[in-house]
Amino acid sequence: MPELDRSALRADCAQCFALCCVAPAFAKSADFAIDKPAGRPCPNLLEDFRCGIHTELRPRGFPGCTVYDCFGAGQKVAQVTYGGRDWRRAPETAKQMFEVFPVMRHLHELLYYLTEALDLPQAEPVHSGLREVRERIGLRTKESPEALLETNVGALREEANALLSRASELARASVRGKKKNHRGADLIGARLANAKLAGANLRGAYLIGADLRGADLRLADVIGADFRDADLRGADLSESIFLIQSQVDSARGDGRTALPRSLAAPAHWG
Repeated sequence: MPELDRSALRADCAQCFALCCVAPAFAKSADFAIDKPAGRPCPNLLEDFRCGIHTELRPRGFPGCTVYDCFGAGQKVAQVTYGGRDWRRAPETAKQMFEVFPVMRHLHELLYYLTEALDLPQAEPVHSGLREVRERIGLRTKESPEALLETNVGALREEANALLSRASELARASVRGKKKNHRGADLIGARLANAKLAGANLRGAYLIGADLRGADLRLADVIGADFRDADLRGADLSESIFLIQSQVDSARGDGRTALPRSLAAPAHWG
């Protein structure tokens, strides 16, 4: 299998049929201003599949839309799985397409993390395993809709996660001294300004509204960590492991916040 094109793991909304605006359900909350059942188009969706309030999502009560990341699954389903047939002009595809989309998103998310792990030189002992699983998942994403719906996502996630965990351990072991273990910890609103969290395990940690100003998060594993409204001003995330754009987008930061080169500071940081 040829080397994976990283651009395929970044959303290209122009090549999608607004699947993220239709397939998932929305629950009225701080993230969404309305309730929307799965499979029903958002009322803000235009006929050309663009969002009618795209430039005003946050002030209009839809910050959840601004941080959603399909990892490129939308355009894969639209252009590869269904060959460019959209659910409006081919309504017979709609139900199945909306069921295939979340499966594809799970697979593309795994591809993203596996690719990130292969960038960790310290994880060389598991690189062959990472490549093998990535290849199998990559081939699966090109299968028919029926085959995709039969995919055992849970089994693939478990297999991939074992390798990702080992890659993380190998990378974090390069940080000297004792590392903090906050895996799955409730750190909502925690005061962690200037905290020394290099090499820490923050997998699945709840960091909502946490004060992380000036914190050192280099080589900290942040896969699945919830950074909503966390204050990252001046924090160093330049080498954080498994950090994704949606985590950055959901937080607060400034020009002093150090990010990996592959990620960008969101516009709302100012």
